[in-house]
Amino acid sequence: MEALIRAARAENYPAKIVLVISNKQGVGGLEKAKKHGIKTICIDHKNYSSRKSFEKVMDKVLRQHQIELICNAGFMRILSPWFVERWRGRQLNIHPSLLPKYKGLNTHARVLKSGETEHGCTVHFIDEGMDTGDIIAQAKIPVHKNDTPRTLAARVLAQEHLLYPKVLRQIAKNVLEP
Repeated sequence: MEALIRAARAENYPAKIVLVISNKQGVGGLEKAKKHGIKTICIDHKNYSSRKSFEKVMDKVLRQHQIELICNAGFMRILSPWFVERWRGRQLNIHPSLLPKYKGLNTHARVLKSGETEHGCTVHFIDEGMDTGDIIAQAKIPVHKNDTPRTLAARVLAQEHLLYPKVLRQIAKNVLEP
């Protein structure tokens, strides 16, 4: 998220980060956004009786703020088909693996355990599944023999910080600019 915020501050960048939503209080992303002067809202999913009621509030807030693209960054919830359809083609996610391999959690440890020689990250559109949406772009790195999940995660994160702003720039130009 912070890489997107930094990129969007450039004068010629075609997107602006105007709102950060979290479903959990006290997370680092909210604090980082506040430090950059970006409006933050916490919509705690635990306060709602159903996924759909939570998502309806989130959808309403997004529309009230005239959001055109959603960039998920650490939002660890599977979204309902209803929400996905309302934002289809306008909701991105970044995942720390070369999808379609290693969907879900603990990707770095799973890559090492399987003996892969390369790893990386993927920016994809959100769909109804977990990390199954159409792939937009990927960045690859080699897996070193002495890598640990922590060292691999750090190198993948560096690529995420480069790839996500680049993809957002491309998508925003097509979606937001005539």
